[in-house]
Amino acid sequence: MSNEYFKYNNNQKPEKGDLLISEPLLPDNNFSRSVVYLCEHNEDGAFGFVLNRPAKLMLSQIMEDFEKSENDLFIGGPVQQDTLHYIHRVPELLMESKEIKNGIFWGGNFEQLKFQLENNIIRSQDIKFFVGYSGWAAGQLIDELKINSWIVFKNADITQIFDTEPDVLWKETLTKMGGKYRMFSNYPEDPRLN
Repeated sequence: MSNEYFKYNNNQKPEKGDLLISEPLLPDNNFSRSVVYLCEHNEDGAFGFVLNRPAKLMLSQIMEDFEKSENDLFIGGPVQQDTLHYIHRVPELLMESKEIKNGIFWGGNFEQLKFQLENNIIRSQDIKFFVGYSGWAAGQLIDELKINSWIVFKNADITQIFDTEPDVLWKETLTKMGGKYRMFSNYPEDPRLN
């Protein structure tokens, strides 16, 4: 089935705090059936983190500073996978955090983070860790929307980000959008097997 079938009316400009949902048959292995939380989008480009790509590693397995941590690690995207990033919903525990939107924050004081995790003050369901990120050059994301690579979900809420299981996030977000998107959520990963 051609990409023509999946026309989304992507006239909306994506903004920070939105979700980018990959179209059902996106051929890019980095983003197949992915949901990206958009942390910034402006004239210089965009960046965000893939929410539903677990790294199958714990934070403690890659960072000596977090040897007591039981936090899962996610692959935030294909760019700079040697970097660590985190988003959270506890700004009162991490000074210097930057609010993205709707009570979701990025970064914060690293020394505070180590202390909070070491002493089990920050719950694992209140923070997500990523290696790498997803990035787009100026105008690139808009170009990808024009060819229907992404569906924009406006104003993601905090429960989608932190409380929805990664393996159902793509499908549940499309279902929540209703209409034709609900139908897309049931589309098989390999249409030849249908």
